[in-house]
Amino acid sequence: MTFGEKIRELRNAKGWSQTQLAEAAGVSLRTVRGWEKEGRYPKKRELYQKLSEVLDCDPSYLMSDGAEFISTAAEQYGSRGERQARLILDQAAAMFAGGDLTDADKVAFMEEIQMLYLDSKKRAKKFTPKKYRKHDKGDRA
Repeated sequence: MTFGEKIRELRNAKGWSQTQLAEAAGVSLRTVRGWEKEGRYPKKRELYQKLSEVLDCDPSYLMSDGAEFISTAAEQYGSRGERQARLILDQAAAMFAGGDLTDADKVAFMEEIQMLYLDSKKRAKKFTPKKYRKHDKGDRA
């Protein structure tokens, strides 16, 4: 079940409209529609906590299915990082279709791929020209 499907299911269980969820979570209606219909994810982890409180569920339920990896990639590397993270998850899921791997092996593989992606992005940062780097508050001279 995708993040958007989980949000829709929990929202419907409470009998709420998208507008009511948006107001309760402190986001726009467009944001809720993006989650449910366009496959988008929250960019900030704090929003998962807020949604879990509003929808009476565990935050880990909302963040499963690669959502945490996508959220981390989006926070650290912007929309391009988010797209790349989704592509990695989609291609890895397609690779498992019809395979003989155990569930534990699939989980281990996915965790390793996610860790490799984030590590490679961190290492590649030193090759990015300074004018294109996003600086943290502590990085500015």
